[in-house]
Amino acid sequence: MTFDYDDRNIFARILRGEIPNSTVFENDHALAFKDIAPQAPVHVLVIPKGPYVSLDHFAAAASADEQVGFFQAVAEVCRISGVDEGFRAIANTRSHGVQDVPHFHLHILGGTRLGRMLPA
Repeated sequence: MTFDYDDRNIFARILRGEIPNSTVFENDHALAFKDIAPQAPVHVLVIPKGPYVSLDHFAAAASADEQVGFFQAVAEVCRISGVDEGFRAIANTRSHGVQDVPHFHLHILGGTRLGRMLPA
């Protein structure tokens, strides 16, 4: 599979500072900010600073430092957000996964008891 990154997507524009965001955490490899249409009391997006289209693209092509930095940002977001009782991490991918923005992003949702993702 090839991954063609579109640098005009909204997250690329946020990373360039063209669009403001509500930053929760930032390090050398990731930016985390509040979702503009939250689906839970805590709803933070964590995005890598590199040009990765999807989770599988990031896993295949990002350097070890980028991957470690990204997941350290996820851990810090969870700590800052106080999701001690639990949270959900979601990476929607491509059309069947209903990915709206073609830049890998992980949704961290919590702050309340979440329903099952799929019926039992």
